[in-house]
Amino acid sequence: MLSGGYEDDQDFGDVIVYTGHGGQDPISRKQVADQTLTRQNMALAVSMQQGLPVRVVRGAAHRSAFSPSNGYRYDGLYIVERFWHEKGAAGFTVWRFSLLKQSETRVSPEGHTQLTISPGNAAPGRIPRAVSRIARDTVLSGQIKVLYDFSCQVCATRLLGPAGPYAEAAHVRPLGRPHNGPDTVDNLLCLCPNHHYLFDVGAFGIKDDLSLIGMVGQLRLDRRHALSPEHLRYHRQHFGLLAEV
Repeated sequence: MLSGGYEDDQDFGDVIVYTGHGGQDPISRKQVADQTLTRQNMALAVSMQQGLPVRVVRGAAHRSAFSPSNGYRYDGLYIVERFWHEKGAAGFTVWRFSLLKQSETRVSPEGHTQLTISPGNAAPGRIPRAVSRIARDTVLSGQIKVLYDFSCQVCATRLLGPAGPYAEAAHVRPLGRPHNGPDTVDNLLCLCPNHHYLFDVGAFGIKDDLSLIGMVGQLRLDRRHALSPEHLRYHRQHFGLLAEV
């Protein structure tokens, strides 16, 4: 719910940067303590990991051009794209969640006491949809993969499919709002899908000396790859385990 309760919320319409729960004084409603990745915050993190949408309600008390003029309004389903932590406006650590509006999302019926599997749709239809995406430099991504021969910089795994080798180009500092990372070689890693996901959610980090945080090992770095310590530091500060930042 966007109802003006947290000063760090940002509302861009189809994209919401939502502030997590906790750390507020119940009387003044001011942030007086750090938030933790527990309870409602953990529920949103699980929603991202399992691909489950969340319902968004906007209230008139929230200062946004997308808020209703009075009362509350249900504004549909959003997917949790990413979560991280940072110092909020009041100086305390808050958890942030990037939410992306879904034009059409199915939600499982509530009240089930056991796991059920949807029969799916034998003849799925199509709907027109205009999507605004960041223009990534695919040539640069390809070059970083070739530099490492499509092998993961963390585990050295090289996946080989019927169409050739496969790896993923991972941005250290994420592109887009609110991180605004650059699409440059010093902000890119060549990772396998497993370590790409784990890096994005902060399961491990990378120190300036390239040793890993959260797992044993060292990042492999080609001498021609000028990786930015500043971007590594940003990742540690916003996505790393709080006890290790």
